[in-house]
Amino acid sequence: MPEQTRRLNRRAFFAASSMSLAGMALRTETSAAGAQTLSARVQGVRAMTFDVFGTVVDWRSSIIAEGQALGARKGIDADWAKFADRWRAGYRPAMGRVRSGELGWTKIDDLHRIILDGLVEGEEFGLSGLSEAELDDLNRVWHRLRPWPDTVAGLTRLRKRYTLATLSNGNVALLVNMAKNAGLPWDAVLSAELAGHYKPDREVYLKAADLLGLEPSQVMMVAAHKGDLRASAKVGFRTGYVPRPTEFAPDVERDLTPDPDFDVVGTDFNDFARKLGL
Repeated sequence: MPEQTRRLNRRAFFAASSMSLAGMALRTETSAAGAQTLSARVQGVRAMTFDVFGTVVDWRSSIIAEGQALGARKGIDADWAKFADRWRAGYRPAMGRVRSGELGWTKIDDLHRIILDGLVEGEEFGLSGLSEAELDDLNRVWHRLRPWPDTVAGLTRLRKRYTLATLSNGNVALLVNMAKNAGLPWDAVLSAELAGHYKPDREVYLKAADLLGLEPSQVMMVAAHKGDLRASAKVGFRTGYVPRPTEFAPDVERDLTPDPDFDVVGTDFNDFARKLGL
């Protein structure tokens, strides 16, 4: 190879190496800047409160599975996916009746039963032959919801640094039973029931911070639902977004794009913990 060609190849090699090193340095600086920004956004956070239905547990698949098992035992041929969706669809309207004052304070177990009774009376799902004991057991499916695959491991990682508590519209007994059944490693079980309000009422978030002995800015609300996070941010909570794309039926359109002002975003609880250096 001619000497001139060798010199040109060496120059090209060193130029490419310099560009590669510069690119690595830029990525490192960018990564460091991102870490510093994240650190600033979570500075002072001592506790995390979690939405539960849909964020921590997979309510839809759990109800479908239990419905199928019930159908097999009782000879009920029902569309259990539709049943789960219809039962859940009554959730917000039922809470809305409490929040508006139409109903006095009514815990979620009782609201779930009101919705279930309506589905039974409609006879669409063939449940009218169930006994009272069987209906009560079916209503308690919400106590037995299964966690997402990443839930327990991710929460265990987060618990190394933060106090972890539920902050759900589910009543305390429901959340305690769910935690026992699913092995959820909570430090505390907090519920809207303790405030006598349902989320997104501000009283729920403020009551949680008070019970934890913390200022709102020292608590991060973690949820798969953007409305929950926006409501908590209004009272001073930090926000962690963990979307659950398969929470609802496949034909339900949802905007899962994070708000730019959410403090931490993770694809699941393990990724969320990793973002926080855990």
